[in-house]
Amino acid sequence: MTDDKITVPEEAVKDPIERSWIRRLGPGLITGAADDDPSGIGTYSQAGAQFGFNLLWTLLLTYPLMAAIQLVSASIGRVTGKGLASNMRAHYPKSLLYGAVALLIVANVINIAADLSAMGAAMQLLVGMPQQFNVVLLGGLSVVLQIFVPYDRYARLLKWTALVLLAYVAVALIVPIHWGDVARAIVMPHFSLSSDYLTTIVAVLGTTISPYLFFWQASQEVEEMRSEPGQKPLRRFPQQAPAQLRRINFDTWVGMGVSNVIAFFIVLTAAATLHLHHIDVKTSADAAKALEPIGGRFAYALFALGIIGTGLLALPVLAGSAAYAAAGSFRWRSSLSLHLALARQFYSVIALSIVGGVAITFMHFDPIRALYWSAVINGVSAVPIMVIIMLLARNRHVMGEFAIKGPLAWGGWLATIAMAIAAVGLVVPN
Repeated sequence: MTDDKITVPEEAVKDPIERSWIRRLGPGLITGAADDDPSGIGTYSQAGAQFGFNLLWTLLLTYPLMAAIQLVSASIGRVTGKGLASNMRAHYPKSLLYGAVALLIVANVINIAADLSAMGAAMQLLVGMPQQFNVVLLGGLSVVLQIFVPYDRYARLLKWTALVLLAYVAVALIVPIHWGDVARAIVMPHFSLSSDYLTTIVAVLGTTISPYLFFWQASQEVEEMRSEPGQKPLRRFPQQAPAQLRRINFDTWVGMGVSNVIAFFIVLTAAATLHLHHIDVKTSADAAKALEPIGGRFAYALFALGIIGTGLLALPVLAGSAAYAAAGSFRWRSSLSLHLALARQFYSVIALSIVGGVAITFMHFDPIRALYWSAVINGVSAVPIMVIIMLLARNRHVMGEFAIKGPLAWGGWLATIAMAIAAVGLVVPN
């Protein structure tokens, strides 16, 4: 069998997802929503609490950059029918792949620990149970769901879990906000060359564009392809390309839009409350606690519930992306639709990532330091990974007639350059 066009029945070419716009939302929406994880909420809350409305403009900048690199990643998965790690293994030295994947897994485990810590603290605020008990409970629940719930149900569960992000829109509508000040800060923001201001910009950029999101969305496109009867890699079945590429484009722009809109509202809420009352926060749970005397019990409860909900959405993405990357590196069978007995190594990485995160929380680590080192590792690893992703996507031997070009290629390279600048900001002392 060659890599050329293959004739398939018309009913296999027709894409059922075109029947409903809701069905077009999947990997992109889940990826975007997972980006607003508890540690991200903490970063955005600190940005708003420290600088008020003056960093809202960063979320307008990150949206197109984030969408571009995620579109490139998703396209690689759907066109080739393989995840990023498998493609990297086929075209680049294994040492480069292993180093990138090792950094990804370390950063993900640290991020999982920070998320679990914030989720446990938020749950303690709401129900009073000990934080460490909550961490174990939530970590165990995430492992069980990923291993024992069939993929199609699990994907639907993650998609609807994204609705929890609306809690942050609701909070912003509850607290008093001077919208004229918001508009002025977006159009004419106050810039500063201070170390704290520049570091926070780097943190926001690093929070929105992270390597685990690239691996996850590319692998989820492969999962989606396998779960739909008649769907094949676009290189082999180009007849399916128009519908699938339209879906990926719609899904990714909506998903990254959701991510950045929610981040915008978190910064907005923190600026209108915490910054106004000169309240400093270190974690997302601190932000929830500080909201109660300002926005009332309802705003506080919504913010805390959002932390737990987004954490349950983010944990599978963090652990799953590590597992997909490891599986692609070592040619293990990898799919959330496979039974445990058929993909033991894949599910072992998922379980060990969560268990490792839980274990770190028992070390009573400083969450700010943990997030810092996670950001450093992500920032350092993101740049070479993004360069490889762009080279893969531009390579006709990999992508065939679907090699990216034009605005998408420029957008992907701009995102890569932005992350390179961010990485320099992270590793060079101020």
